[in-house]
Amino acid sequence: MTTFLSGGTGTPKLLTGADELFPPAETTVVGNTGDDVYLGGHLVCPDLDTVLFLDSGLLDRERWWGIEADTDGTHAELLELAERAGLSEGPRYLAADRQTAGPPLARWRRFSGVAEFMFIGDQDRAIHITRSSLLAEGESLTSVFERLRVAYGIERALVPMSDEPVSSLIHVEDGPGRQPFQHFQEWWVGHRGAPAVGEVEFRGAEQASPTGAVLDALDEPVVIGPSNPITSIGPMVAMEEFEQALHETPVVAVSPFVGSDVYSGPASQLMAATGYEPSTAGLAEAYPFVDLFVLDSTDETPIDRPVVQTDIQIDTPADAARVNRAVRDGFDRLGARP
Repeated sequence: MTTFLSGGTGTPKLLTGADELFPPAETTVVGNTGDDVYLGGHLVCPDLDTVLFLDSGLLDRERWWGIEADTDGTHAELLELAERAGLSEGPRYLAADRQTAGPPLARWRRFSGVAEFMFIGDQDRAIHITRSSLLAEGESLTSVFERLRVAYGIERALVPMSDEPVSSLIHVEDGPGRQPFQHFQEWWVGHRGAPAVGEVEFRGAEQASPTGAVLDALDEPVVIGPSNPITSIGPMVAMEEFEQALHETPVVAVSPFVGSDVYSGPASQLMAATGYEPSTAGLAEAYPFVDLFVLDSTDETPIDRPVVQTDIQIDTPADAARVNRAVRDGFDRLGARP
C-alpha cells in the first residue's frame, strides 16, 4: 500500500501516471481540507474533489478544477442577479460572528453565495449539495467521501486529512476586506493572489486531529507530490499528530521547484512569507520529515538528504509515469518499496 498527500493540482497530475506502479486499489490519497469553503451554505472541497473527478474520469483537465463540459446555468444566474441587485463587489466573506455560528466544520471558511466568486458548475453543485446535506444529517466528512468514492466507482481510497475544520488564512498587507486576513480561496481566486502576504495561519490546526483512517494511511510509505508546500501540505502537517506520523514512515517528495524556479501557483510568495527560501533548499527545510527528494535533472541544489533526479515537468500522463518511476526508485534506495 502507498499513500499520496494531495493538494492543489501537483499531486493529481502525478496520479495521472501512477496506476502501473501504484495501483489505485493499493493506494490511498489523503486530501487537504484547508482550502475548503462553505459557499452559500454548501461545502466545496477543491483539493479532494479534484482527485474525485480525476479518478472518475470527469475532471476538466484544462483548468484542473471542476467537471469537464459542466453547464453553468445556476452560476451565471447568480452573477446576473447580483449585478441587477447591485451586489457584485468581490468575495463576500461573512463577518467574524457568523464564522463561528452554524456547523463547526464551516468555521472561518463561510462565504455568501451572492455573486458567487468561484465558478461552480451545475453537476459539480449537485455534489456540494449532497455532501453538505449528509454532513447536516450527522455524517462525518470521511464517511461522506467514502459514499462519493463508491458512487463514482473509484478504486483508490480518498480521505480528508481531518473531520474537523482547519482553515488556511492569508494575513494580508493593506488588502481589501473587513478583516486583516483572507481565506486562501478569497486571496487566490477572488483577488488573484494580489494582496501582499504578511503570514499564513492554519486556524483550527491545534484543535483538529487526523482521523483513524488518515493515521492508518500514514503507517504506509508516503508520497508527497509537487503540491504547494505551504497551503496544500502545510495544513496537514500543522496538526502535530500528522507531522509526527510522517517522521515515523518512509516519505518521498517530488519538488515543485527547480532551484529557485517554481512550476506554477503561489508557492514562492507563500514560502517567502512563512520564512522559507522559495527554492529547493527552502523545500528541504520546510519538509524535515522527508527521507528522499525527487528533483529535476538540472537542479544542482545541495541538500542534506538522498536525491533521485529526473525531468520533473508533468504535462502528460507519460511525464507523470516518468516521475512515478523516480518515486519508486526513491523507495528502493530507502529499502522501503511499497
